[in-house]
Amino acid sequence: MPGDADPPRGAYEQARRCIEILDMALTEAGASLDDVVRTRIYVTDAALVDADARAHRAAFGKARPATTGIVAQLLDSRWLVEIEVEAYVG
Repeated sequence: MPGDADPPRGAYEQARRCIEILDMALTEAGASLDDVVRTRIYVTDAALVDADARAHRAAFGKARPATTGIVAQLLDSRWLVEIEVEAYVG
């Protein structure tokens, strides 16, 4: 987050923020969310998967990437979710 600001509070809102950041990074690289072929969603609690999956479906519904969900402790305890993507531009 800019200036080390706190992330949004909820898992869905954090997932949406992650996707916004990913969209900006992909755009800089000449790609888009539709070019994503693989995602990894890291959550701090399995109970958060539904909220994150809802944000994921909205963003990647067209691309339909292979997806892995992982429950893990994140380095910054303010975050509940982290999303990693791989994109292919042919």
